[in-house]
Amino acid sequence: METRFALLFFLSIALLSTPVFSDLVITKVDRKIDLTSHIVRISSTLKVENAGPDVVSQILLTFPEYQAKKLAYLTASSTEGKGKSKGSSANLPVEVVQPDGVPPALTFYSVSLPRGLGKGESLNLDIFGVLTHSLQPFPEEITQADVQLVLFQDSAHYLSPYEVKAQVLSIKLPSPRVESFTKIQNAKLVDSEIKYGPFENLPAFSYSPIIVHYENNRPFAVATELLREIEISHWGNVQITEHYKLEHGGARTKGGFSRIDYQARPHVRGASSFRRLMVKLPPRAHSVYFRDEIGNVSTSHLWADSRKTELEIEPRYPMFGGWKTFFTVGYGLPLHDYLFESDGKLFLNISFGSPIAEVVVDNLLVVLPEGSKDISVSVPFSVKQWEEVKYSHLDISGRPVVVLEKKNAVPEHNSHFQVYYKFTSFSMLREPLMLISGFFFLFVSCIIYMHADLSISKSSASYLAKLQWYEVQATVQKLHEIMVRCLTVHDKLEASLRDLSRTGDVQACKAMRKAADGLLKELSKDLKPLLVFLQSSPQAAQIYQKVEELVVKEKELQEKLMSKHTMVVEAYEKKSAGRELENRIAALQQKLTALRQEVDDLLDVIDEI
Repeated sequence: METRFALLFFLSIALLSTPVFSDLVITKVDRKIDLTSHIVRISSTLKVENAGPDVVSQILLTFPEYQAKKLAYLTASSTEGKGKSKGSSANLPVEVVQPDGVPPALTFYSVSLPRGLGKGESLNLDIFGVLTHSLQPFPEEITQADVQLVLFQDSAHYLSPYEVKAQVLSIKLPSPRVESFTKIQNAKLVDSEIKYGPFENLPAFSYSPIIVHYENNRPFAVATELLREIEISHWGNVQITEHYKLEHGGARTKGGFSRIDYQARPHVRGASSFRRLMVKLPPRAHSVYFRDEIGNVSTSHLWADSRKTELEIEPRYPMFGGWKTFFTVGYGLPLHDYLFESDGKLFLNISFGSPIAEVVVDNLLVVLPEGSKDISVSVPFSVKQWEEVKYSHLDISGRPVVVLEKKNAVPEHNSHFQVYYKFTSFSMLREPLMLISGFFFLFVSCIIYMHADLSISKSSASYLAKLQWYEVQATVQKLHEIMVRCLTVHDKLEASLRDLSRTGDVQACKAMRKAADGLLKELSKDLKPLLVFLQSSPQAAQIYQKVEELVVKEKELQEKLMSKHTMVVEAYEKKSAGRELENRIAALQQKLTALRQEVDDLLDVIDEI
C-alpha cells in the first residue's frame, strides 16, 4: 500500500511538468463515483470553453495508467447551449491517442466533437466510465463471520490536460460504514456519501490522491468465463445457452465454514457471501432451465409476465470469497421477435451481454442455420471476431458460427447488436427432405429385399448338395419316429406280460401279441424305403452306419422280446412254471436290458444329428 502511495506521489510530480495541449478551459466539473457494487461507475459532467483563437475539433480525456488498464467502458456525449436553446445529447466517437511529450503513466482518449468549437463557444460534455477490479479487498483474507472491507483509490482533483476553474466530487457508498477516507480541505462524509470540494482554479494535470476504506458486502460475482451460444432455427425459435464459470471476486475466505452458523444467522455469519443471483431474461422467454455439472438444480424460481421474465437462481452452496461454481442457464425466444429482414438480408437483433447483473462476458457465440452465407456483424463497440463451423443433427455442410469475444465486459455492454446473413427458404426444407428421402429408400430397400430371391443358383453343386442334405435330415427324422413307435410297441408287450402274471388272463396277452405283430410289420414296411434312400444318398454316408446298426439292434431286441413272450405264455397255458423257467427268463431279460440301452444310445446319437 505504501508503494502505491509512492507511485501516486511521483505521478503527481511528473504531471506538474506536463505541457498544456490547447487553449481549452474547463469552467466546471461535476464528478460522481458510484461504489455501491464491485463495478466502479464514474460520471463526469464538464463544461468546456474555447478561450483561444483557433477552432478545436477534439477534446482529450486523461486517465492514470492503473485506471486505464481496468477501464471496461467509456462513452462521451455532448450538449450545446443552455436553457431553451440547449441541444440534444449525442454519443461522440472516442479513441485512444498518445500525444507527444506526455509521461507513460498517463493514457489519453480523444473525443471527436460533432463540429469545431470556435473562440468563446462552450459545450457541455458528459463522460461516463466503468472500471472493473478496481476495489482491492483489505484485508485480503477474512473469516466467515467478518464483513468485507475494500479500498478505492483515485484523485480528488479531476485529472485533465486543461485548466479547471471549478469542480466538485461526490463518492456514493453502499452504506455509511466507512473505516477511513482521505481528509483534505473541503472533504466531508454525509450519510453514505463522501464529498470533496469545491476546488477552484486548478492547473492542468492537477492530481490529489485519495483513498477510501469502506464496507462493501454486495455480491462480488465475477464470471471468469461465460460462453453464450445463440442458435437460430428458422422453424420459429432462438435458443440461448449460457455456460458460466462464476467466482466470488472479493476477499478470500480463511478458516473453516460452518453451515449451521450460516443457516442460523446468514446476515452475520455470511455477510460477505451471496447465495442468489437474479437473471433478467427477455419477455416471452420459454423452456427455461438451470443446471450444473451434477444435473438439474431445483433451487430456482421463475416469474414471467408480458413485460419481463425473471429467474432467481441459487447455486448448491453459498458463495464466499475465492469460491467458484459452474452452471448453465438455457432458454428459448420466439424467432419473430428478434429476426428481421432488410435489403434482401435477414438480421438477428439481440442483446450482447449476460442477463445476470454485474458479471463479465468473455465469449459470445452466434450459431446460424445451415446454408447461411454472406455473414456480417454490427456491434456498437470493439470486439474480437472470427467464424467457425458447427455440426448438429442432420447437418451436411455444418452451420456457420460467428464468434464474438469481448474481454472485461460489463452490464453497460448489454446493448443490441446485429448479425446479417442471407438464407434461402429452400434451405429450411433440406433436413425434412433428407428425412423423407431416408425413410423412402429404407422402405423401398425392405420391399426389394422381401421380394427378391437372394439364394444361390439352383443349378449349382453346393445348392444341390444342400437340398440333398435337407432330404437326408427329413428321412432320418422319419426313421427316428418309426424307431420310437417300435419301442412303444415293445413296452406294451412287456406290460401285457406283467398283467398276465397278475391276472392270469392268457387270452388278453395273446391278443396283445397279435396286435403288436401287426404294428411291427407295418412299421417294418415303412422303414424299408427310408433305408434304401439313405443307402443310396452320398450325403448320408456318415450317418447310414449308425442307422443300420440301430435297425439291427432293434430287430434283435424285437426277436428276444417275442421269444420271452412266447415262453411265458406257453408256461402259463401248461401251468408248468418252475425254477428252470425263471432262470431262462432271467437270462433272457439281461440280454433285453442290454439291447434296449444300446438302442436308446443310438437313438440319442441320431437325434443329435
